[in-house]
Amino acid sequence: MAAVLALAPPAFAARQAPLVPQDKPQVLSGWTQPGAASQDAWTAARDNRAEWDPYGFDWSTDYCTTSPDNPFGFPFRTACARHDFGYRNYKAAGEFQAAKPRLDEMFHADLKRVCARYSGARKASCEGTAWTYYQAVKAFE
Repeated sequence: MAAVLALAPPAFAARQAPLVPQDKPQVLSGWTQPGAASQDAWTAARDNRAEWDPYGFDWSTDYCTTSPDNPFGFPFRTACARHDFGYRNYKAAGEFQAAKPRLDEMFHADLKRVCARYSGARKASCEGTAWTYYQAVKAFE
């Protein structure tokens, strides 16, 4: 009986943290590129976050922070959420400064895809607003 008790872990033993998949940096990079395929992959993952729980990604967002999420009716909210995702997760990885220029470029590409839905003066207005948002994130943080 003493041998059986010796094999059992003590009740106060610390639990090991779950292992994060080794491909986390590659997955993060894949979801934070300027292209539409990257945006689509991130959107699909965001819609199925539970599947990605082992990776420990930070999905929190304040959307466009203190700027309007839908300025002049342009739906920038999702682009802001993906930008937040990139910022938060690269900061947590200690790689923010190296990734920031790409994350800001990704943000601008996402905003331009929103603007591509419009034409004429409405498109020009959207693109001007997108440029302003892009310049703001480039200058700050």
